[in-house]
Amino acid sequence: MNNTEMKELRFEFGENWGRFIDNLTETQIVEAENSLKFMLRAESLTGKRFLDIGNGSGLFSLAALRLGASYVRSFDYDIQSVNCARELKRRFFPNSTAWQIEQGSALDEAYLNSLGKFDVVYSWGVLHHTGSMWQALQNTLIPLASGSTLFISIYNDQGRMSRFWTVIKRAYNALPSKLKFLVLFPSFFLIYGAKIAGDIFLRGKPLNFFKNYSKSRGMSPWRDLVDWVGGYPFEVAKPDDIIEFYISKDLELRRLKTVGGGYGCNEFVFQKDNH
Repeated sequence: MNNTEMKELRFEFGENWGRFIDNLTETQIVEAENSLKFMLRAESLTGKRFLDIGNGSGLFSLAALRLGASYVRSFDYDIQSVNCARELKRRFFPNSTAWQIEQGSALDEAYLNSLGKFDVVYSWGVLHHTGSMWQALQNTLIPLASGSTLFISIYNDQGRMSRFWTVIKRAYNALPSKLKFLVLFPSFFLIYGAKIAGDIFLRGKPLNFFKNYSKSRGMSPWRDLVDWVGGYPFEVAKPDDIIEFYISKDLELRRLKTVGGGYGCNEFVFQKDNH
């Protein structure tokens, strides 16, 4: 598939995130805060400048501001995602000048150069959907200040299974809205079926999976499913490839959280040296 086709066949993430924030709870916000605190090994972001590349729902920009960040800059390619973040700002920080939200692209070097430098550059589950992942990964270096932190997540390369999901994602996006359930419902059981069955037949707790799901990153299982199945363009990488790429750019790996060879995102925290 050429670049023109990839641009035409693109999942509208913002529509999904709009439904997510309609039912956003305080518990989910706190879990998002805890996710940042855990991976960044920090109880607060007081005084930090935080850049959210591909803000999605805006949840983690909100979490960063609640953790004390002095300035949060959020941008997304999808205007509906931009509007989601603006809605969260309206709800929680309507008068704040410390949170700026706009439309922008992770592939636009000139735009990224215009943003200045940040203490934390965050991009969770975004760069592999740009259609040019390695260029997007390269561009994350632009807003990094000396001594700053880069926190990203990238889809794990599962070999044949990744190629299988590429076909599924293309099919989902090519179908008219009324027929997308033909891909979505089987995918639900493919992804969650074993966990739900284990809760029912082994643990006798049929709703346990759903009750505990938001504790991962404050997300919901259904919205994550739609995001996963629909997410296209779609690229993947092995953890070693991401680590070697950034080490070659003089960054140091500080934390790594993998999916253990399964589907989903591996998480990386790198630090830029002070030189």
